[in-house]
Amino acid sequence: MSDRDHQIKNVASMRTGGVAGDGKGADGLPTVVPFQQTLAPVAFNKAMESVTISSTTGKRGSRSSASSSEMSASKLDAVNSERQGRDNPSFHQEEDDIPVNQTYYADELISVPDLNESKFSFRTLWAFTGPGFLMSIAYLDPGNIESDLQSGVVAGYKLLWVLMSATIMGLLVQRLAIRLGMVTGLHLAEMCYKQYPKTPRLILWIMAEIAIIGSDIQEVIGTSLAIYILSNQAIPIWGGVLITVFDTFTFLLLDRYGLRKLEFFFGFLITVMAITFGYEYVHDPPPQIEVIKGLFIPGCAGCGPDGVLRAVGIVGAVIMPHNLFLHSALVKSRNVDRKDKGSVKQANMYFFIESCIALFISFIINIFVVCVFAYGLFGKTNLDVQDLCANSTSSSSQEEIEEFFPSNNETVDADIYRAGLFLGCKYGDAARYIWAVGILAAGQSSTMTGTYSGQFVMEGFLNLHWARWKRVLLTRTIAIAPTLFLAIFADIQQLTGLNDYLNAVMSLQLPFALIPTLTFTSSPKIMGDFVNGLFNKIILLVLAAVVVCINLYFVVVTIQEALPPHWAIYTAFGIAGILYMSLVLYLILHLIESFGGRCCARLPIVSGLVNPNQYHLSRSEATESISFVTSTHSLEMSNADKQKQNKNSDDISYNSDNVSHRGSLQGSIRDKN
Repeated sequence: MSDRDHQIKNVASMRTGGVAGDGKGADGLPTVVPFQQTLAPVAFNKAMESVTISSTTGKRGSRSSASSSEMSASKLDAVNSERQGRDNPSFHQEEDDIPVNQTYYADELISVPDLNESKFSFRTLWAFTGPGFLMSIAYLDPGNIESDLQSGVVAGYKLLWVLMSATIMGLLVQRLAIRLGMVTGLHLAEMCYKQYPKTPRLILWIMAEIAIIGSDIQEVIGTSLAIYILSNQAIPIWGGVLITVFDTFTFLLLDRYGLRKLEFFFGFLITVMAITFGYEYVHDPPPQIEVIKGLFIPGCAGCGPDGVLRAVGIVGAVIMPHNLFLHSALVKSRNVDRKDKGSVKQANMYFFIESCIALFISFIINIFVVCVFAYGLFGKTNLDVQDLCANSTSSSSQEEIEEFFPSNNETVDADIYRAGLFLGCKYGDAARYIWAVGILAAGQSSTMTGTYSGQFVMEGFLNLHWARWKRVLLTRTIAIAPTLFLAIFADIQQLTGLNDYLNAVMSLQLPFALIPTLTFTSSPKIMGDFVNGLFNKIILLVLAAVVVCINLYFVVVTIQEALPPHWAIYTAFGIAGILYMSLVLYLILHLIESFGGRCCARLPIVSGLVNPNQYHLSRSEATESISFVTSTHSLEMSNADKQKQNKNSDDISYNSDNVSHRGSLQGSIRDKN
């Protein structure tokens, strides 16, 4: 080792408080350096030819020309230790260590093929298949299924384009969650833990829990109704509600066999839904021309206010807030070298392709549901359904038919249970049971993904790690309480009618997941080279504004229809609305700051709410980074002189892309002979 190597190593050791390159502090314990304490790219981030050096193994993957000089392992350790020792004052010092994620352990990560190959590989895509399908379950939960069938009953095929648009919007949002988890190595809840102060962070956690519990109640309702139908009403609704408490623990046993087998099981449940919901579509296919028109011709002529509300309900039901927490965490299950920019880029691509396939399948299943009930119930009255059932072989009693389809000429008001009765009357009891099997699969799969979402949210926001059975017991108990009360003291119609209110509740929580996701992925300091571009920022910002406004409209209409016009109620909701919009405004200030609008941080009122250097490098950090680049350049030039290379080597690139967020160095030298 040369004298220069020793000097650099000693300086790095003093900065990190330990031996450079050994990953330990002065006390000999392993050091944990938060990803935010590394510097984002500030200069020279375009390289003619690149040399990638791993900061943990000391191995070098050379992509430079043969004349490029080799950096020794000792210099590499010194450089990385010096980088890791830098402190970033823009982040909160409170509980500065990253929450240790206990959901995935190192020995449980799923191996993937070599990502350095530029050609597309189906074998590699298969290795990345799983997280997207677990994410797509949220697009097929009982709440979505009921929203689909109601849109078909109210508007026929005219809202299929809304369903397709909502799915595409959901895909774009899920892409942000993929990139956040894959690039930073932290999921959305963990990122909120690091970025927001304690009070806003706890409020965001409460909102995320409300969304998860609301979704859990829908899953309980759907599962209990499915059990009620499959048991031929032998098991009452309240009995089905209690069963859902215990069956979830049974499915948790699959977790002992590894994540990959659990992903296969979810794939099986999606297949069951595709077969059961597609059976009616294939058995009595609707006019395909009308289906195509509904998909590609926007508008809903003659739909009226109910049609508009159903269109808004589709958007609110499809894009689920807790799904962003789930997806950003699931992508961490693959063993990808985040210190290699190329590997991360490839992983993002494969995860996005897998998500496209998964959401396309869920979209097809949703089309099946919409079209079956658009074909069978659009424009039909309760008397029409009574006549249909009177001439069928359905085992449903006449009293039950009259209870759910009264003797009047009003348009059918459909829900999950009424849908089963109608299918039994039109296609026979087999179709009714097949429908119930599909609802059961939707409810059970959504239960498991909700459990995982809750686990990630609790780990990230609170740095609190519970066993999954404890987590399930908590959320399911909270979800059971109101559902069991209605199941015992109310009828099925009131129970199924709860879904609209739950969709409104979850719609209110969407900004608290969507805005932080857009904020973090638009920050150069967090994402490095993977930050959202200007075009993506504009598109996603408009998308977020549209989705949030649509959901708020849905909530306002739902409240107006459900609650009596009383001053006390309006006062209570007015106060709640002010508090709600205050939190949304706080998140928007952070969003503007991450977009580069540093003027917000200079305003007297909000100067204490947003740190001007929280999402961008400060001038001092930029100067320090440039100085570090210059010193690294000088070191490389010295090696080049020793090897008698041309003195005019001119281009050196330092590109800390924050992929590993632990100080990986990428440099390249172009030599002119």
